[in-house]
Formats: sequence, structure tokens, C-alpha cells
Amino acid sequence: MKFLKKIISSFLLSCLIINLSYAEDQGTQITATDTSPVVTNSSDLLTAEEKPRIFDEGLPKISRSGQNLQPFGANLFAGNYVSRRPSSLDPNYQVMAGDKIALRMWGEATANEILPVDANGNVFIPDVGEIQMVGTRASDVSTKIKTAVGKVYKDGVDVYANLLTASTKEVTVFVTGSVIRPGQYSGLPDDSVLAFLHQAGGVDPRRGSYRQVMVKRGQQRVASMDLYDFVNNGSLPKVLFRDGDTIVVRPQGSMISVEGDIRNNYRFEFLGNSISGAQLIKYARPDSSVTNIAVSGTRDGLPNSSYITYEQFMRTRLYDGDSVRFVSDAPTPVMDISLEGSHLGNSYLAIKRGSRLQEVLDYVSVDPNEADIGNIYIKRKSVAIEQKKNIDEALRRLERSVLTAPASSDGEAAIRAKEAELILKFVERASTVRPEGKVVVSDRGKVANIRMEDGDIIVIPPKSDVVMISGEVQVPQSVVFASNASLKDYIAQAGGFTERANEESLMVVKPNGKVIMGSNPAVAAGDQIMVYPRLDTKDMQFTKDLVQIVYQIAVAAKAVGL
Repeated sequence: MKFLKKIISSFLLSCLIINLSYAEDQGTQITATDTSPVVTNSSDLLTAEEKPRIFDEGLPKISRSGQNLQPFGANLFAGNYVSRRPSSLDPNYQVMAGDKIALRMWGEATANEILPVDANGNVFIPDVGEIQMVGTRASDVSTKIKTAVGKVYKDGVDVYANLLTASTKEVTVFVTGSVIRPGQYSGLPDDSVLAFLHQAGGVDPRRGSYRQVMVKRGQQRVASMDLYDFVNNGSLPKVLFRDGDTIVVRPQGSMISVEGDIRNNYRFEFLGNSISGAQLIKYARPDSSVTNIAVSGTRDGLPNSSYITYEQFMRTRLYDGDSVRFVSDAPTPVMDISLEGSHLGNSYLAIKRGSRLQEVLDYVSVDPNEADIGNIYIKRKSVAIEQKKNIDEALRRLERSVLTAPASSDGEAAIRAKEAELILKFVERASTVRPEGKVVVSDRGKVANIRMEDGDIIVIPPKSDVVMISGEVQVPQSVVFASNASLKDYIAQAGGFTERANEESLMVVKPNGKVIMGSNPAVAAGDQIMVYPRLDTKDMQFTKDLVQIVYQIAVAAKAVGL
């Protein structure tokens, strides 16, 4: 098992120092004599001279013709459409064949009748004749009948009419064209076009047009609609359906894929051969930070790409198959950083690009009785990414070495298999490690004046009066710091070493993440003492213990997610 000892020992060390990173040699002594920030010219942090770009970074990467994007309007059919039962009490209900109207007349002529609306959409009143009622709003029924009666009886007749019942008869409508499930569907006459399309599965996102939908009655076009108008403005033509009506979804028109710093990442359909950039912007709604647009497509049968400004894009013509990416590409003169831990005042600062740590700390107020200003550290995204890459690479090497290890006998092969099973379980759990990206910037009270990066988090730990002891000790615990106590004294307070402890290689982790190793390193308040296991390759117990200890140490190193 020598190969296993060598490989896993190396990986164990890389996990233990996960939070160690780069600290510059030069440092400046920090002292806290007042809780007020140092007064300097704030323009030093909030302004920066414009610098020319040294080289062209090229066009941003664009996905293959936006094939993964949904068409604009596709989510229209993700919800539910419920048929509304018609009611005569609804003032906007439109009269249909089969409805009943109550009529009362008094004066020169009298009547008290219930008038049915016949198949032709009319009601008949003696001495007055037929009155066309289909399509009349319920609130207008009385006015329409009173007007018709008034043409026959000039004076001396009063009329009152109201809709008594609303028809609940369903109609069947054909839905065809570029839809998911073409067919014949039933619904109420005043159901919307969207309700019938929803029954048919919606517009086919690969083939169908969201801008050319029509309703036909026989050979006559009753209504045409653009679903973009409904998405943006809520406008949808009202259609009173009859049996046999047909909803036709036309084939998809010209399409443009739009991605990047915008609110609507979709494929947009447009009518005609081309569309201007200004028209596309109305639908895509780019972020206010956008400065440039990358356009790729085909011109004169050849691939074409361009990277233009926002103003140029407004005047650019776009064609079917184009891909457009909106980019926020202007160099900003400021960076955003945040503060964590024991500090006073704001938790976020906007600083000049290129500022250094000491310049920022001049604007940070702390309480010297609470803040451990000698153990300041930085959490940096770029460092966390590199740490994650290193851990993943170490895990891959460990996995390859275990799985490809040779065996000289059947017994050794069985042992190798058990070892591999344990190691693979560890690799699975360790692959979820999320390093914090700690950058150690303080040492013995001095802070390195390093250059800040956008998104940095400055952490000022609170002062602590305890020392934590973990690892191969009898009773892992936290004890009160004593200035006259040595490392071995703290080990003794934790019950002493276990049988498997490596007494010659002890570890002290500082609050800022710095690691000191040796047989008797100095201990300060807030430190964590960690005791290595003694690696023994005589039997399988080594592997079991090693996996458990690596897990404990990784957690202690704040590798969240292990």
C-alpha cells in the first residue's frame, strides 16, 4: 500500500492548506486607535482615468444559432385556460341563438312574453317584426328592442326588455396548421383563441408562427391576430365562435436568436424579409449597461460576423437566421467590494479600479476592542476557482491511481477492491467541496498592500479568547486561551493524543487561514490546533481512518458542501 500512502498523503496536505494563498512580502503595521475612519479625498476611491484597451478580446462566444432558445411567446401555453360559463348577468355577454329575452310593453300596446332567439339570431315581436339580436351585448338588449318598437309606435308605448338566460351550448372548432396536436376541439362560443390553441398543445415552437394566426368561417377569414400584441399589450381580437369554425396557425416566419445582457432571451419572429435593430430592441429589452452588440449570420451566401456599437445596431438591418448577442463591454472605472466580520459602517464600497487594500482600509471603521485587525484576510472568487480546479485534479489523480493499481494475487486484489470502494466514496463527497478562496494578507500584525479585485470580500475576524483542538485527541473541544500555555498544554486539556496521533507533525490554523506546522508551534488566541493521524499501511484500518480524518479536516477548513 505504499503507493496509496504516497498519493493520499499528498491529497490530504492539499486539502489541509485549501485556504492558504498568496500574500505579498511587503506589509504595513495596522493599529487601531480610533473608531473613526481616516479622512482622505474620497475621489481617490471613486474615480479613475480612462485607459485604452491594450488588445482586442474578439467577439463573444455565441451559441449555435440559438437552438436552445425558446420562441418569444412560447410560455403562453404553459399556463391553464378555463372556459367561463356564460351568464346573463354579465353585461358584456353577447346574445346567441337559443337565448331567451323577457319583453314587457304597456301603454298603447301591451305584451308580456318570453322571446327565444331563433337559429337565425332573431326575435319576433307581433306588429314590430324581426329584430336581429345575435352579437348584442346583454347591457344593450333593452335599448335595441326599445329602438325597434319606437319605429312602429311613435308615442304611448313603454318597453322593458332583459336577457333571461345565456346559452351554454358548446361549439366544435377545428385547430390546424403548425400546432402540436391538430384536431377538432369543443368549447364555449366566447372562449378565446388561446383556449382552443391550448387544447391543441399550443403553437409548435419549431414550425409555427406566433404572429400569423387566423380564424376562418368557411372560406371567409373572420379574424387575424398577432400573439406578440397579446404578450406585450394584452390585445386579442374578440371572436364569437360557431360550429365548424377553423383556427389556422401559419408556418413560422423569419427568426432571429437574441441572447446576452437582455431581459428577453428568446428567438424572435418578424414579418417581412428584414427588421431593424431598433425594432428588435423593443422586444428584446436590453439592459441599460449594454454597449455593444455581436451580430452573426449569412450575407450573400457567406458567413458574416460584426461587432458594433449600440448606436450602429439601431440602424442595422437583420435577416432570417441571424444571431444577436447584447454585450456590456465598456470598462468600468470602479469595482464593488464588500466587508464582513467585525467592522462599523457600510458593508459595501465602490472603489477605483486598481486600488490597493491599504487604501480601502482607510475607509473602514473598526472597534479595536472587538476586531482582530491582525488577522484580516480576503475571500476572492478567482482564487476559489483555482482552488476548486486543484482539488478536482487531485481527486482525479487519486481515483486513477487507485483504480489502475496492479495486484499480484487474488488476496491482494480483494484488498485493492475494498480500498478502491472507500476511496471512491471519499472522492464523491470531496468533489462537492466549495473553497472560500481565502487570501492570507496578514502576518504578525502586518497587512500586505495587495491590489484589490472586483467582488473581493474583506473579512475582519472578531477577537476570540478560545483555542480549538480537533483531530487525533481524546476529547476535541475549545478551551480558554492562556498566554503561558504551550501547544502540548492545550493537547493535554483535550485529554491527550490518541493512539493514532502523529505527535511530530502538529498543525495550527490561524483565524486568517494561515497554517503553521511543526512539533511545537506557538499558539495564539483564536487559533485552531489540528492533530494529524499517523499513517499506517499495515491494514485496511489506515484507509478507513484516512477518509474520516480528511473529511473532518476539510470541514474544519471551511470547505462548505463536503
